[in-house]
Formats: sequence, structure tokens, C-alpha cells
Amino acid sequence: MVPCHSLLLPVLVLLAWFISTEGRSLKCSPGKSCSDRTPVVIIPGDLGNQLEAKLDKPSVVHYICYKKTNDYFTLWLNMELLVPVAIDCWIDNIRLIYNRTTRTSDAPVGVDIRVPGFGETDTVEYLDPSKSSVWMYFFAIVQGLVNDGYVRGDDIRGAPYDWRKAPNGNKAYFLALQQMIEEMAHKAGRPVALIAHSMGNVYTLYFLNHQPQAWKDKYIKTFIALGAPWAGVAKTIRVVTSGDNNKIPLISSLKIRTQQRTAVSTIWLFPNANTWPADKVLLQAPNANYTVKDYQRFFQDIDYPEGWEMRKDTESLVSALEPPGVAVHCLFGSGVPTAEAYQYATFPDAEPTKVTYGDGDGTVNLLSSTQCKRWVGKQPHPVKLVELPANEHVNMLLNQTTVAYIKAVLNQP
Repeated sequence: MVPCHSLLLPVLVLLAWFISTEGRSLKCSPGKSCSDRTPVVIIPGDLGNQLEAKLDKPSVVHYICYKKTNDYFTLWLNMELLVPVAIDCWIDNIRLIYNRTTRTSDAPVGVDIRVPGFGETDTVEYLDPSKSSVWMYFFAIVQGLVNDGYVRGDDIRGAPYDWRKAPNGNKAYFLALQQMIEEMAHKAGRPVALIAHSMGNVYTLYFLNHQPQAWKDKYIKTFIALGAPWAGVAKTIRVVTSGDNNKIPLISSLKIRTQQRTAVSTIWLFPNANTWPADKVLLQAPNANYTVKDYQRFFQDIDYPEGWEMRKDTESLVSALEPPGVAVHCLFGSGVPTAEAYQYATFPDAEPTKVTYGDGDGTVNLLSSTQCKRWVGKQPHPVKLVELPANEHVNMLLNQTTVAYIKAVLNQP
């Protein structure tokens, strides 16, 4: 006769296994069948989603500026606010103010900024609420998936954020992102695919690096990274030096520089000292050359000491480039002339007199966009690099080759 405790032990072991497996598995929503589609969350890049503002300001910089509004209005992207004179109002509203004591950046007094459309796709498909094709962003990817049965706001959702800030200034966002991923995964009965572009990729890397591996194993199927500036971009040092109008002809680069310098995310994306050659001159001025080792002196020389404080706050957020702990498809553009160094005859209050170009996608240097290769063999999950020759940084999102690749990944078992 077999002792009862000999039978009890395997039963307890089986029960323990069942409980632990139940905790890790995903179930569909009650009363609904599991989806046959992988849920998708889109994380946009810098400038990659709309922002809205509501005003109740004690003062304004120009008499034409609104001091108070009854409701929220589109702050980005709103071309009507970027014309001469009106842009002064826009800059004063969208700028951030850095606090050295709290190490945080906030809007000016009386300016309330919100990010519309979290969980929807409209505000990442088009940057302009009028849905002008000129400012089309994630539309081709979203529409391509909708054509295959996906439903906007259901199994394909956007995760916009305040792109002026670095991850350390957007803590509430990551909690909302985590909750949305879990909700979508449970509803579908399967893990989620993350699709990010540009700075959204380093935001996503930061997010994944702060999640337990068990959580990632349960909720994340794959991470599709488009045009990722893993190690920063050389362009950012030009933006902070003399501004960049992002090819919008009505805007003066030097004027918009006032706002761009306050965006912590721009300074966060300075070339990373852990990756870029220490002797590579990024900016040559009449009295000094600046490399990744000279950022403190650089900010002193442009008379923007707050920039160095922001850099110290953010430099280590993802600089180690720790593996994300999920399957990665790293798509990057190449063969497009991409700025890698600047020379100034008048520094810093003038346009660069010479720009040196290298390989990349026109915005992200190839050195940076291919750093995902360091994860190959460093995590059990696959890491695949996919080169997109002659693909420009934003246009790669409109490329049907990109859309087809994303569909193929999502359809993998």
C-alpha cells in the first residue's frame, strides 16, 4: 500500500506548478474568444505627437498673445502659431523652466500642458489635427494594419507623451504605459508588440530596463525599433548651439532655439560618451573644439549652464545600453547624408559655416542606430538588424517595405 503522503507530495507539486503557471499565463476577456492578432502599442519619437495647452497666465510676452483660454487648444503641431510674432507666444507657452533644486522641468506659471489621445492613434498618425498629409507620421503603418483587421483604439493603440522631457521627467507616463500593455494583453489573450520610432525607442528601452524579466516574458512579444538613436545624435549639439527650424521655412532657427534649449530630451540625446569616439570633434568653434568629453565647457561657453545640469540628470538613463530583455527587430536607414560635425565661424549665435556629413538616415548617425548589435548574444531573445538603404528618418515610416516587414513580424507565431 502506498503511503498517503507519497501521493500528496506530487499533488502539491502539481498544484504549485499550476498556480505559478496561472500567474504567468494570459487569458482572454471573460466571455470573449482570444484574438488572432498581436496587440500593438505605438511609441512616437521627439515631436512625434500632439500637445495641447490651456492658459491662465499672469503676463504675456506680446500684446497679441492670449493670456487666458477657456479650453485647451493645439500647441503642437499648430502652424498658425508658428508665423512671425505669434511664434513668440508659442515659444513662451511651450518652453520649460528648469529647477536646480528639484532637478525637474515644468511649464511656466499659468500654462497647463496635456498630451491628448493616449490609447488612441490619431495624435500619432498625424501631427496636425487637421490631418494634413504634409504632417503624416504613423498613418501608413496604422492604416496598413487596419487593412488587415486591426481596430484603432482597440488592438492598435498609441502611447503619446510629453516629448520635451526625458524619461526621468515622465514617470506617470510609464505607469500608464504599463497598465495599457497589461490591459491589451489580457483582452487579446496574447502578449503585445511595441513599435517605436526615433526617441521613442530609447524611451521604450528605459521602460523595459525597469520592468522585471517575468513581466516582459508575460506581456511583450517583440519590440520593433525604427530609426533608433540608441547612442544619441550629433544633430542635437547643433540644435542647442544655434537652433533648428526642422525645415519649417517660416521659423527662425535662432528664435526657436530659446525653446529648444529648454527641452531636456534634446540634451539627453547628445552623443553618448560610452559609444562615440572620445577624440571625435563634434563642434569646432573659433576658440575651442568640443567632443563628448567637453559638454560641461560647451554649456558654459554658450552661456546655458542649466544645460549641463540637465545633462548630468539624464546622461546615465540608458547610456549603458543594457539589453531590453525582449525580442528586438532593429530597422535603420542608411545611405542618407547625416550631419556628424559642425564648424562655426561665429559661435554660438549664427548658423554653422560648415557641416560634415557621414552615413545614417539624415537624422540618426549610423554609429548610433546600429548599437542594437551589441545585444546579439547578450540576451536569450533574438536581436535582428534590418538595414533600409536610402531610407530617411521619418520617411521610413511611410515605406511599404517597412509596413510589410512589421506585418510579417506580427504574424509570426
